[in-house]
Amino acid sequence: MQITFPCPSCEQPAQAEWSPGQERLPCAQCGLQLDVPADAWDDGLLRRCLACPSHDLFVRKDFPQRLGVAIVVTGFVFSSVAWYYYQPLWAFAFLFATALIDVVLYLLMGDAICCYRCGAQYRGLPDIERYQSFNLETHERYRQEKIRLAESAHTGP
Repeated sequence: MQITFPCPSCEQPAQAEWSPGQERLPCAQCGLQLDVPADAWDDGLLRRCLACPSHDLFVRKDFPQRLGVAIVVTGFVFSSVAWYYYQPLWAFAFLFATALIDVVLYLLMGDAICCYRCGAQYRGLPDIERYQSFNLETHERYRQEKIRLAESAHTGP
């Protein structure tokens, strides 16, 4: 499987190939070798993140979210321009074309497993349907934790 993770040492995005037998996860940027926890892989499933101590993982589409938003915004802008020039058929055509592009991309793109805490992404995992989908409550818990840690780092002891 392919892993994209933020390196805790150099803080750069790193990519690595990993298989269940490996004991270390290398960072190609700085050479750091992360120790893989022994309980990370069990019963053919990834049970925890390899880059951080989190056990909370979720499934998402393996597609850049910014590109998806850019496609929708572009369709909206073209539709608004057509509407401004009193061309409602063109306005709706742009909106429907944008929706069609979105549906086609959704059907064509694969899935990836992501970590709530560090954002590591795992591609090429077997039985991806056995993982849980995104949970907003869990995401918010990790987002708030990150904010509190940043605030406590600024205030000091």
